[in-house]
Amino acid sequence: MRGFARYAALRYYRPPVIPTIAAYRGNLLKTSTASSVLLSRNYSSENEKSFFITTPIFYVNAAPHLGHMYTAVLADAIARWQRLCGRDVVYSTGTDEHGLKIQQAAESQGLPPREFCDSVSSKFKGLFDNVDISYSHYVRTTQPSHQEATLALWNRLIERDFIYKGTYEGWYSTSDEAFLTEDQVKEVTDKNGQTTMMSIDSGRPVEWMKESNYMFRLSHFAPQLSDWLDTKVITPDVHAHGLRSRLKFGLDDLSVSRERSRLQWGIPVPGDDSQTIYVWLDALTNYLTVSGFPDRHDACWPADVHVVGKDILTFHALYWPAFLMAADLPLPRKILCHSHWLSDGIKMSKSLGNVVNPLDSVQRYGVDGLRYYLLRDGVPHMDGNYRDDRAKTCLNAEVCNTMGNLLSRSTGKAINPSQQFPSFNQDVFQALAREDDVLMWKRLHSLPAATKKEYEDLHVYRAIDCIMAHLRDVNGFMQHHQPWQMAKDPKCAAELAVVLHVAMESLRVAGILLQPVIPNLASELLNRLSVPANQRTFSNAERSFPGDSPLGMDTGPLYRRLKS
Repeated sequence: MRGFARYAALRYYRPPVIPTIAAYRGNLLKTSTASSVLLSRNYSSENEKSFFITTPIFYVNAAPHLGHMYTAVLADAIARWQRLCGRDVVYSTGTDEHGLKIQQAAESQGLPPREFCDSVSSKFKGLFDNVDISYSHYVRTTQPSHQEATLALWNRLIERDFIYKGTYEGWYSTSDEAFLTEDQVKEVTDKNGQTTMMSIDSGRPVEWMKESNYMFRLSHFAPQLSDWLDTKVITPDVHAHGLRSRLKFGLDDLSVSRERSRLQWGIPVPGDDSQTIYVWLDALTNYLTVSGFPDRHDACWPADVHVVGKDILTFHALYWPAFLMAADLPLPRKILCHSHWLSDGIKMSKSLGNVVNPLDSVQRYGVDGLRYYLLRDGVPHMDGNYRDDRAKTCLNAEVCNTMGNLLSRSTGKAINPSQQFPSFNQDVFQALAREDDVLMWKRLHSLPAATKKEYEDLHVYRAIDCIMAHLRDVNGFMQHHQPWQMAKDPKCAAELAVVLHVAMESLRVAGILLQPVIPNLASELLNRLSVPANQRTFSNAERSFPGDSPLGMDTGPLYRRLKS
């Protein structure tokens, strides 16, 4: 890369005015520099583009914890839902392996940075494999294809005059790998009277830094970012409030490099060996890496959903779209921002010894048990409170009792000696049904649509609630009609068959719709009902099952009760 010196003179250069989001919503503008940004491409059919969902790539300064697993499981449920509906899905996750924090962590263990990264990255991959994360791409920032994509994005930003050589002076948090403004830090005095400047958001120490860096013209994009946020791209919207407030005061330009004398573990700035590309510009580019950038990447770009924690929303909802706008690339369609998990109401911390190891929880509850609890109790708009007693109560009440016992009752030999999924007789049903029974049966037929709306709106916990609410109604239906009493009277055979069909059909639909959440338990349930493997898609949930078929093998309780 030649001619870098000329960028030193561009500190007060202003590129052409960038139109507002409203001016180019869904359409490519005919003007040039930084004006042909797309909110999303228009496809004649959704099937022409793979559904692209991502987690952030996780920082390898320490072993994975429960919060990492929750992010991956939340994205996994959405990815599995899309596959259930027939979409081709690209689901990416991985590890962020560059930066000063990694360099220091490796040094503290006496390891070369790459060896340290290999070790920790394998732990993340091992966890995700253990809990059935159905990713299609596991990206590492140390892989050659990612470095190629990062350099391509950097060069494009240089060519379009959105990066210039300047001096950065201000606060920097090594722990957060973040540059902070004056209103993002505070002075804290410890019990010994020592004062330290801390990040208000993370509570981690910051240092004053003055360096010769490359700067990105972030200040130019405040109006466009404000318009973009107004399109409700962030869900739940509560997480966008702070960003909107920040944008009202404008944005400072962003340092996008570090002096290589301080940071050697990273991608060198092309043409300038004295600088290393800023870890967040490097890390965020992973989404383009997965899409195939800089070569053909239209098959899945733009991302349909970025799933992120609230602590990294600024990077994904301000810096990342600004980089994309400057590079003339389409913007992500949705950012699902979730809150954090606390441990007994307290933020997890190594010093407090309350960090939850997800593999320990898997041993306690099983893979699907832990997946279910996290997705059921984790609501994106507020912090979750991880407690073992709460997890046990949830799993015993819903997975063991509401769903598992209903399956055991309806398929057990005591009331179903023929081991059949009986067919449905409308006349018999009308003769025995109460008004509540009729309404319950109608709700079953609307359950797929209701659940689909929640999944599509990225409300996985609400989708689960829809399903469990119906199964509770079915348990009430069973309790009222008492099929165990009907089984004792041969004259009630027709009525018994209808009651069992209602229970099994409800379980079949629920099992199909719960596959994104508890794939293994849902598969066991559907196997017990002898639902063919090629009849477990969303469209099958919308259609009635004829029944009159033998049940599958009884393998015991669906989910064993957890001891208090």
